Amino acid sequence: MTSNNSSYDAIILGAGGAGLMCAAVAGQHGKRVLLLDHAPEPGRKIIISGGGRCNFTNIHTAPDRYISSNPHFAKSALRRYTAADILALVERYRISWHEKTLGQLFCDDSAKQIVAMLLSECEKGKVDLRLGLSLGDINHGDGQFRVQFGTQTASAPALVIATGGPSIPKLGATGFAYDLARRFGLKVVEPRPALVPFTLGADEALFRELSGVATDIVASCGKARFREAALFTHKGLSGPAILQISSYWRHGDRIGVNFLPDCPSGWLQQTKRAKPRTALQSALSTHLPDRLAQTLSEKLIATLGLNSEMANLSDKNLALAEQNLADWPFHPSGTEGFAKAEVTIGGISTAELSSKSMEAKKMPGLYAIGEAVDVTGWLGGYNFQWAWASGWAAAQNI
Repeated sequence: MTSNNSSYDAIILGAGGAGLMCAAVAGQHGKRVLLLDHAPEPGRKIIISGGGRCNFTNIHTAPDRYISSNPHFAKSALRRYTAADILALVERYRISWHEKTLGQLFCDDSAKQIVAMLLSECEKGKVDLRLGLSLGDINHGDGQFRVQFGTQTASAPALVIATGGPSIPKLGATGFAYDLARRFGLKVVEPRPALVPFTLGADEALFRELSGVATDIVASCGKARFREAALFTHKGLSGPAILQISSYWRHGDRIGVNFLPDCPSGWLQQTKRAKPRTALQSALSTHLPDRLAQTLSEKLIATLGLNSEMANLSDKNLALAEQNLADWPFHPSGTEGFAKAEVTIGGISTAELSSKSMEAKKMPGLYAIGEAVDVTGWLGGYNFQWAWASGWAAAQNI
């Protein structure tokens, strides 16, 4: 995939999921495409995703599974390139897959198959792929974007920003997309880590001692609620439910955790009547891991002034204990930051872009796709689907 021609129809910056998809589709539409990335190999986030098996889409993809300053922005692209479309491409390449919980689709074997598939699609489109080259000056004039890379310069009437956000910097991720967007007059919504573990402060250190304990919960922040597993870590809270709710959290917000989502109201009173000599910790242990049951019972006894034996607890106190267990307050001291965040919330403002073509309204020929844009999906394949859909949408217009 090489060419000495420095003139192209489109230059795409970033060979991740969105950039590879955009390049492949535009190339197969007959466009001369240059795809650039400073990394030595393409699709780095794809390769590490899903434990190396790439959660490449979600069959329940819908606009309400995405967070953006404009909740309607993602509708057009998601409607035109769907989970069924990427699945059809995966099957065309005979990549075996399986469905996990909540509609998540994974490769049976390796995420590298998805990268190989996209590279093959780029080859079909005669895409000129250049890797491991640092970018120099990028400017615009006379209807052409000019990009310096290594010792060379290329020009094109279309420039696509597909360099992602700053999450997982060890893979080379930076805020380059935002700097470039601002240079061309586009606004940027404050980027922050998303799908990221929480840290807990000293006043909640007791829970950090539960490192390694996991349990099924409902996590809530404001109106957002997610039921999945939570995992206690030596720094705080993680696990799917926590990662999901982190996307809705702002510093200072309270996180509510329902530790017993399947227990009916009044279950502690019923337990007391059936087994009055049972200790509160033992009652909790029938539904929760032992170490967690011990910690929660100790906190309830200390906070509410309860006795450990159920027979000595009034129905009122048991109801109060249930209320606490159903909405246990955590006040995270922060998150583990971009280093551990799977994606970035915020990014290039959707108010600057056409939802149909991903083209900048004020700068014809400039496009932004994928994680670089202020559209962030839930955990579980939604962000890859946005990458495919936004890349495909931009390619239709180049």
